[in-house]
Amino acid sequence: MNRLNIFIIVLLFLLTHFFVGCVEYHNQPPQSSKKEKLVLDLSGRWKFSLGDDMNWKEEKFNDNNWEKVSVPSSWENQGFHGYDGYAWYRTSFTLSSDTKNKDLYLVLGYVDDVDQTFINGKLIGVSGGFPSNYRTAYNAFRQYFIPQEYLNKNGENIIAVRIYDDELDGGIMSGKIGLYTYEGGYEPDVNLSGIWDFKTGDDSLFLKKETTDSGTDKLMVPAHWDVQGYQDYDGFGWYKKSFYLPKDFANESMILLLGKIDDIDQTFVNGIPVGSTGKWNFTGTPTDYDSNEEYLTNRVYSVPQKILKYGETNTIVVRVYDGFRNGGIYDGPIGLITQENYKKHFGKK
Repeated sequence: MNRLNIFIIVLLFLLTHFFVGCVEYHNQPPQSSKKEKLVLDLSGRWKFSLGDDMNWKEEKFNDNNWEKVSVPSSWENQGFHGYDGYAWYRTSFTLSSDTKNKDLYLVLGYVDDVDQTFINGKLIGVSGGFPSNYRTAYNAFRQYFIPQEYLNKNGENIIAVRIYDDELDGGIMSGKIGLYTYEGGYEPDVNLSGIWDFKTGDDSLFLKKETTDSGTDKLMVPAHWDVQGYQDYDGFGWYKKSFYLPKDFANESMILLLGKIDDIDQTFVNGIPVGSTGKWNFTGTPTDYDSNEEYLTNRVYSVPQKILKYGETNTIVVRVYDGFRNGGIYDGPIGLITQENYKKHFGKK
């Protein structure tokens, strides 16, 4: 990024905070008492096929002739010795009446090496990079948020997992596989966990681009970028997420929760700055990015009502700089919560 672009971003940031009176709450981090609860055990026999065909993600695909393998376990331990390459897993589930309206997460544990995971044909998670841009993510824990609109609440739901293994063992390897929810804490009113667009480097045009380019990847949020194929990457990274905000929130003041970010960030909603953490230079690369343990600070940013589009699509962009070791948006909660609910949970006055 050239000096002019950086100057424009910083100037826009300062002016916006002056005129809209944006309030930042990140010095008083939220403390949630949520407890993970297994609502459906999905370990056991899954349908399985070697090869690769994107039609296999569709909920209506007929997989009656597929093999069956145990999950979790490597496919090498189940008769597919020495196989490296693509394979798919499929299984199904139905929701009980007491889980239909809960925020649900699919836990696949550890997958070797790369996966894309679908619910009813919709992508909910990805870790690593497939050829020709291969990046292993064998050490990434797969926990994928399931948007409620992707679920068949009164019928069968299909999970399809596309995997690429480069060497040694492959498959859904280990973990307590299943559907999970959280109790005793809180969830954002609009949950934004899941797949975000991501790009390394420092490109201010990422704020304005409506379509992704060849340099853009898909990453899970929250999770360090290091366990998603960008191991040991230090420097700038940009995240982008588009979401629909229902008209029901039109009279609500909203707060953006971005969890913890390693190390510092500048955050924009619909192109307008709403908050930042850390010391940003007017030009060049930040040199002071960990003087106050910024990577442990919860990002909680007030979003002025006039910035948001109710009943329409909105866009969040987060500019991140990581100076050492792990980087990125790595811990939740991630989403929007009304100011009223935020005060209810965290006692804000």
